[in-house]
Amino acid sequence: MRAPCALGRRAHGELAGPHKVPAFTDIPPTDHAHQQQIADTCPDQRGASAHRPSGPGPARDGTPAFPAPDGHHGCRRRRGVPRSFRRSRRVTGPATRPVRVCPARAAGGLLALVVADGWSMGRRWSRDSPGLPRSGKALTTYCVAPVDSRPEGCQECALTTLSERKAPAVSHHPAQVGRRRFLQLLAAGGALTALPLGAGAAQAAAAGPLAGTATAPDDIAATYLRVLAQHTRWSETQWDAARGYYTDKDFGFAVVLGNAVLLTHGRYDSELTGIDRDTLRTRTLATIRHFAASNRLTGGDQWGRTLFFDTTFQSYFVMAAKLLWSELDGTTRGHVDALLRGQAAYTDGLGTGDDPASGSWTPHGLTGGFEGDTKLEEMGVYTQSLAPALAWADDDARHGAWSDRFGTWSRNEAGLPPADLANPALVDGVPVSRNTARNLYDTFIVENHGSFGPHYQEELWRTSGRNSSHFLAAGTPLPEVLTKQPNADPLWQTLLGVMSDAGEPLMPMVNDREHLYGRDVIPLAFLARVRGDRAAARAEAELAARLEAYQEYAPRYRLAKFSGEPKYEPEARAEIALSYLLHVWTVHTPVKPLSREEFFARAAGVTDFGTGPGLVSHQSPAAWAAAVSKPGFVKFAWQPAHDDWLFKLSGGTPMFLPSTAGKVSGRAVETWTKVRDGFDGSATLLRLDSGWAGFTTLGSGAVVYASSGTAAAEGHLEVYNLTMPGMPGLGGARTFRFAEGSVKVAARDGASAPAAGGRVDTLDVPRTTVRHLRMQGVRPDPTYGYSLFAFEARAEAGGEDLARGGTATASSAASGMGAPLAVDGDGATRWAVATGDRKRADSWLAVDLGAAREVAEVTLRWEAAAGRGYRVQGSADGERWEDLAVYPVARASSHGGWLDVDGRAGLVVRGADREHPVSVYDDAVVLSDGPAAPVVIEGYPGASPARLRALAARKAPSAEHAQVRAAYVEEHLSLFNLSAEEVRTRVSVPQDGAERYVFAGTQTVTRDGIVHESELPAAKALLLAPRFTLAPVSGRALPAGLRVSVEDGATLRLSGASCRVRVRAQGRTAVVSVRSGSRPVVVRLHGATAYPVDDLALGRTVFPTSPLPAGMSAPSAAVDGDPGSSWRPGKDGRLVVDLGAALPVREIEAEWTGGDVPGLRVEGSTDGIAYRDWGRASGHGRTRALRVRETARYVAVRVDGGDGRRAARLVRLSVR
Repeated sequence: MRAPCALGRRAHGELAGPHKVPAFTDIPPTDHAHQQQIADTCPDQRGASAHRPSGPGPARDGTPAFPAPDGHHGCRRRRGVPRSFRRSRRVTGPATRPVRVCPARAAGGLLALVVADGWSMGRRWSRDSPGLPRSGKALTTYCVAPVDSRPEGCQECALTTLSERKAPAVSHHPAQVGRRRFLQLLAAGGALTALPLGAGAAQAAAAGPLAGTATAPDDIAATYLRVLAQHTRWSETQWDAARGYYTDKDFGFAVVLGNAVLLTHGRYDSELTGIDRDTLRTRTLATIRHFAASNRLTGGDQWGRTLFFDTTFQSYFVMAAKLLWSELDGTTRGHVDALLRGQAAYTDGLGTGDDPASGSWTPHGLTGGFEGDTKLEEMGVYTQSLAPALAWADDDARHGAWSDRFGTWSRNEAGLPPADLANPALVDGVPVSRNTARNLYDTFIVENHGSFGPHYQEELWRTSGRNSSHFLAAGTPLPEVLTKQPNADPLWQTLLGVMSDAGEPLMPMVNDREHLYGRDVIPLAFLARVRGDRAAARAEAELAARLEAYQEYAPRYRLAKFSGEPKYEPEARAEIALSYLLHVWTVHTPVKPLSREEFFARAAGVTDFGTGPGLVSHQSPAAWAAAVSKPGFVKFAWQPAHDDWLFKLSGGTPMFLPSTAGKVSGRAVETWTKVRDGFDGSATLLRLDSGWAGFTTLGSGAVVYASSGTAAAEGHLEVYNLTMPGMPGLGGARTFRFAEGSVKVAARDGASAPAAGGRVDTLDVPRTTVRHLRMQGVRPDPTYGYSLFAFEARAEAGGEDLARGGTATASSAASGMGAPLAVDGDGATRWAVATGDRKRADSWLAVDLGAAREVAEVTLRWEAAAGRGYRVQGSADGERWEDLAVYPVARASSHGGWLDVDGRAGLVVRGADREHPVSVYDDAVVLSDGPAAPVVIEGYPGASPARLRALAARKAPSAEHAQVRAAYVEEHLSLFNLSAEEVRTRVSVPQDGAERYVFAGTQTVTRDGIVHESELPAAKALLLAPRFTLAPVSGRALPAGLRVSVEDGATLRLSGASCRVRVRAQGRTAVVSVRSGSRPVVVRLHGATAYPVDDLALGRTVFPTSPLPAGMSAPSAAVDGDPGSSWRPGKDGRLVVDLGAALPVREIEAEWTGGDVPGLRVEGSTDGIAYRDWGRASGHGRTRALRVRETARYVAVRVDGGDGRRAARLVRLSVR
C-alpha cells in the first residue's frame, strides 16, 4: 500500500461552478515536498516539458524563464500573480512569479493546490476574485494529475501542462477562466471525464462543461431528459444490426447526440428508454467510430462536407463525440478532430461562393435574398460549418481566417441594408454598417417556400443554439455575434406577434413545419438561456409543459410527428438534447419567465407587413387574428386565446372564406395603434375574382368578417378534435352549442394519428335510375385538391360495381392520372386534378354508366388528397344534374344565428336565413351553409352561450347603401364598402341604454341609438373606435335629434336638441348645455389626447435596431409617445425613423430633457441607402426644429457631441 497524499484532507477545497476556476482552502505554506513531487513529474502535453531547469534563458516560445526555489523547475511565466494574491497575508516571496494551478482527482472528489514559485496560496480563489484578469487568457500554466486513495498515490502524478491559448481573431465576451483549460485536459487524457454519476455538482463543474450531471438543473431540463429517454424507443428503430451502427438514411445516426446526453446526465432509466445502458453505450460508440471514419473529410465516402445539410448533422455528431470523448479511441478522436478542422477549411475555401456539392442551395454570396426564399437559413448553414472548429481547434493556424469568415456570415444572416447602414455598433470588432446582405423584408419578416415561414425566421436562433453549444462545451467565450445578432430584436418581436399559447408560432401560410414541437425547442432555449430573454423563457416553459403529452400521441414517442414522415426525428432528438445542455451550461444565469399575461402584453400589437408578405397580423391579449392575401393562402385567420389547437389555420386550410384559392386583385389595409390612434385595430378589404370580402380586428380579440357572397359555404372554420390527454382542448371530443341545443362530436382519431393513406366514403343515395354520376367538388384538400383511386356505384350493398369500365371525364387531370383510372378496377391507379387546379373548389369527375341504371350506393376511394366536401349528383343526359348525396353530412344545423365552439370561441351570424343555417360537421363548422350570399359574422373570444344568445338577439347596424355592410362589436363600428365606388351613406347603429357611443365624423342621436354619416373610399373597410361617451345629466335618455360632430379624440361639437350632456373620454369628463337653434357647443376635454396624432414618426420603427452602439440607449424612446422616456444618443449618435412609406415632410421637431442640448442635423432618404442633408435644426430652450419641403420614407437626425455628463436626452422626435 502506498502512503496517502501528504496534503491529506486539508487540500480539499470547495469547487466552483462551471463558470469559475476552482476555489481553494487553507494549504500549509511550507509544504514544499509535495510541490517537488509535482514538479518532477509534469511533462508537457505535447510530449516535451514545459518546464526548464532553473536559471536564466528563454523558453522555446521566447518567453522568459524564472528560477524556482527548493529545486523546483522553472516555469514559463504567463501572467503575474493576481493582485488579490499579492494582498494576501499568506503570500510570501516575489509577487512577480508565475502561478500554477493543480486540480487533481481523488476518491469521491478533487484535490486542488495553487502554487506560485513554491509558495502556497491559502486564500480561496474564484473567477469573481478581485484582481483576476478578465481578458480570457490563462493566468499561467495549469497542471492536473489523477490522485487515487492508495497510500503512494502522489508518487505517480502524471501531470499535463497546458500553454496559454492563442488570442482569438475577434473580440469576445470576458472569459470564464479555467473552463477551456480543464476541457483540453479532459480531451487529451480523459483523466477527469469519468466522474461518478453521484458526484456533486461542484465536482462535475470543476471537471469542465462536458462533465455529466446527476440531476437536471431545473424542471424544464428534467422534462427534456424524460422526453429524450422515451424517444429512445423510436430512435432504436434506427439501429441497423446487420451493419452494426445506426442508419445513415435521413441522417438517422444523429440520434447519438441524444444517446450521449442520456449516458452522461441524470439517472439512466431503462424502463423509459426500452434498452439497457450498456447496450445503448456500445451502439452509440460503434456508430461514432464508424461515421467518424466514413466522413468525406476523414477519407470516407459515406457522408459529410456537403454544406446542405450534412453540416447540420456534423454539428450534432461532433457534440456527441465530445460528450463521450474519454471513451473514444485515439483514432476516432483524430477523425473527429480532422472532421471539424477539415469542414472549416473547406467552407473557408469557398469564400462567398456556393458549395458545388449542394446543388441549387445558395446564399447568393453576401448579397442574400428575401423575396419568396430568405437566405437567412443558408448563411446560417455556412456559420454552423465553421463554429465547431472555432470552438475546438483554436490552436489551428487557420483559426483567425475561420473566425473572420464566421463573423461575416453571422453578421449578415439577418441583414437589412436600411437598418444596418444606420448602425455603427461594433460586433466582434466589426461595424454592423459593413453588412451587405438583404435577407428580410423591411417589416422584419422572412419568407421561405414562397411565403411567411415562422419556422425559418426562428432559424436565426436555431443555428445560434447549435453554434453556441460548441463554444459553451469547449469552455470558449462566445463570439459576440451570437448574442448581438444584428436585427435580432425586431425579428423576435415579429414572432411574438404571431405566437401561440404553446410557445410555437402560428403559421397561417406554409405549413410544412407546423406542430413539429421537437424542432421548436432550441430557438427558445437559446434565447432564454443564452440571451436571457424573459419572453422566450415563458414560451419555452409553455412548450416544455406540452412536450410529453405531444409525445404520447400516436405515433407514440415521436417528436416531430405531424410532418407525416419520420425524417425530422433525428434532428428533433438532437435539438432537444442541445436544449437540455444549454440549461446545464447556463445554470448560474437563470432567467425569470414573464407571466402569461406579461407575455401577451409584450407581444400585443398590429402590423401590416405589406403586399409582398401579404399579411396583416394583430396580436391582442385575448386572441390572434390576421388577414392573408398571399396567393394560395388567402384567408382571414383567427385564433381565440392564442390556442395552438383550436382552429386549423395553416397552409391551404380555409378560414371564413370557403377556399384559399381566391385570386386577389385588390388589397386595402388600414391599421390603428394605441400610441397614434388611441386603440389597436385593423381593417382589410380584398377584391377577389368572385366578389368582395373584408375583415376587422379589435384590441379585445374580437373580429368581424363581411362578404358580398364570394362562394357557397362561407364562414368556414376547421376545428382540431383529437385525443391528446394533457393538451388543452384535446380531450377526445368537442362540444358545440347553439340556439336549439348542443352536439358533442367525438374525436375520430381513436387515440391514434390520422391515417397516412386516403379516406373511403360510402354514401347511401335515394334509389334512383340515372345514366350519369358525378362527384362535384365543394371543398378540396388544402394542399393537393382531389384525387380518387376509385369511383364506384352499386344498386345494393356488396353488389356489382356499375361504374367500372364506364366512360370517365373530369374537369382536369394531372399528367398520367387521367379520369379513366378512377374506374379501371385497379386499386393502385388514380385520377388527380391538374396541379394548377389543386386549389380550385369546383373540380369534378363524371362517369357515364353506358345506360340508365338503378343506383342506391356510391363509394369514393380517396388518395391522401381527399375532398373535404363534395356532392354526388345524378343525370339522365349529362347536362342537368340533381344532388343525390352530400359529404360531409352535418352533425347539426341551427337557424338561431350563433354558435359556441367548445366554450373557447363564440360566433354570431348576421343576415342568415333558412337557406343558410349554421352547420356543424365532424371537424368543421360552416356559418353560412348554403349558396353564395352576403353575410356578416362576428367573432368573440371565450363568449358564453348566454352572451352569444343576447348578442344574436340584438338588432344589427344597417346601411342605406346596398353595398355597405356594418357591424357593431364591443362599442366599435366596422364598416365595409364592398364596391369599387366611393360611398357616402347613413348607417343606423342600435345602442342599448341611456348612454351613446359616438365616433369620428358626424352622427345624430336617435331613440334607439345613433345614425352615423359615413364616408367610405372605394373598396375600403374602416374600424371606428368610440371617441366619446354621452350621457344625459337629467332625464332617462338623450333627446333624439342631438347632433354630434367628433373632430378628434379630445374635441367634439354638439348641436340640435336642447339638453344637458355629460361628455366622457380618456378618463376626463365635462358637462355642457345645448340649446336648440343656437350655435354648436364646442367641447374640449382638458388633458385628453387629440387622436389621431398627426406625428408621422410616432410609434414607427427606428434604427439602429439591435445591437446598439456603445453609449446609446434604445432610440425607440424618442418616438414612443411617453414623456417619461428618452433617448441617450451617445457621442455623435444618429437616429433614423422609418415612416413606412415615402411621405411629404414639412417639419422635424426635437424636444430634449434639461441639460446641454446638442446640435442636430437632419437628413432624408427614400430608400434608406442614400441620404440628403436637409440642414441644421434651430431653436431655443429644449426644442429644436427644422422646416422643409421634402418627400422621404427615412428621416435621420445626427447629434453633434451629446456624450457629456450634462448632455441632454431626446424625449420626442416628431415628423409632420
